[in-house]
Amino acid sequence: MNAQDKFQVSILEEMKPSKAIVKLAVPATVALLAKAFYNIVDTGYIGMLGSDTALAAVGVTLPLLLIMVSVENIFAAGAAVLAGRQLGAKDRDGANETVTTIIGISIIVGIFLCIFGLIFMECLLKSFGASDSVLPQAKEYAFWMFIAALANLPAQSMNCAARAESSVKISSVAVITGAVMNVILDPIFMFDWGFGMGVEGASLATTISQFATFFILSWYYLSGRSIIKVKLKYFHLSLKMIKMVMAIGIPTAVIQICLAVATSLTNIAAKGMADADLIIAAYGVVQRLILIGCYVVMGFMQGYQPVASYSFGAGKKERFNESVHFAVCSSIVLTVFVALTYILLSKPLIMLFNRNPAVIDYGVRLLISQTILYPAFGICYMMTITFQTIGSSKYGLFLSAIRQGIFYIPFILILPKLMGITGIYFAQPAADILTIIICLISIKPMKKIALKNMSL
Repeated sequence: MNAQDKFQVSILEEMKPSKAIVKLAVPATVALLAKAFYNIVDTGYIGMLGSDTALAAVGVTLPLLLIMVSVENIFAAGAAVLAGRQLGAKDRDGANETVTTIIGISIIVGIFLCIFGLIFMECLLKSFGASDSVLPQAKEYAFWMFIAALANLPAQSMNCAARAESSVKISSVAVITGAVMNVILDPIFMFDWGFGMGVEGASLATTISQFATFFILSWYYLSGRSIIKVKLKYFHLSLKMIKMVMAIGIPTAVIQICLAVATSLTNIAAKGMADADLIIAAYGVVQRLILIGCYVVMGFMQGYQPVASYSFGAGKKERFNESVHFAVCSSIVLTVFVALTYILLSKPLIMLFNRNPAVIDYGVRLLISQTILYPAFGICYMMTITFQTIGSSKYGLFLSAIRQGIFYIPFILILPKLMGITGIYFAQPAADILTIIICLISIKPMKKIALKNMSL
């Protein structure tokens, strides 16, 4: 093991858990915020086109984005946890095999998603709430999103593998490079002084930038600089390993799938109202702003996950418990900070993307209602990852589905019919209250399962 490898392993094995988590979380958060920048920059530039229809078109593509991210996470998050356990147990060959195989599968799934999406694009967009006036521009934007799947799926698997071995620097460089490219390319492709492609130009610029991220990560692994080695000899389609990866990864993916379903149902609920396109445009802006808050929490959890997985795999109970305690407290602090920021700055944030008074009014109310009980997301996400790590994926799957799925869906189906737009405002806080209650009840069983499984 070379000096760099020893340093990276020492972070997971010897450094104080809170310090190790922060050390890994900061660059991971920066990288994710750079990724969120793709959506914010696209939305901001599209807002400059002065078209509420264009903004609504991007809004209805958000469920597609979330579904693709969820598919990425099935493999990437699962591989990260399993490879982390294997590194903790000193099974380097096992980690090599896990990551190499998952990257190969990600390439195949990316090709399938691209082809499937292009064939059924119009049907999908209509099901997510696209009106006849919005559909043409939504199709222009979605086309390049599906092309990007060819790069995004394997890139996310490599990204998570880097996280599992604590090599977060290369992940940050790759994602930030892509984000900077997107900022530069967006106006060149979109506006009349450049290629004048409008909404389609924004999506094409993002796709080119995401391929750049893929090529940087590919170079890192193929050059042999990583602890986990990606080589053809390690590719092995083991049904047992794939099942383990999917069992771990599906709960994280379900969070994104539920968010996609919740977003599309909210768009559909708004579609029957008087200002449908304006509400959908406002909601699209709000959801992209909320993604920034999500990525702050997810970035922190990307620091927590490898430390917890390694400690669990190595059977270090005290280190694992210390990691969990720090993660719980930190997730609450982070989400309270995010919620206060969005609530206090709701109007100027919406105005960054649209100056229509009606869109601003709907956007402010939606942003406040979506984040007033935001700690529910942080606690639920942290516990989902912990249950994955300790080998209780079924309960992790349940937790991943409660906030935006089991609880939110009934509220968004019923309340708008009874209360109109007010029902949309109330749906998320109602779901968050129930989510917090379930998470608090789950803390004690989580500790018991962890202690039992580490004793085996």
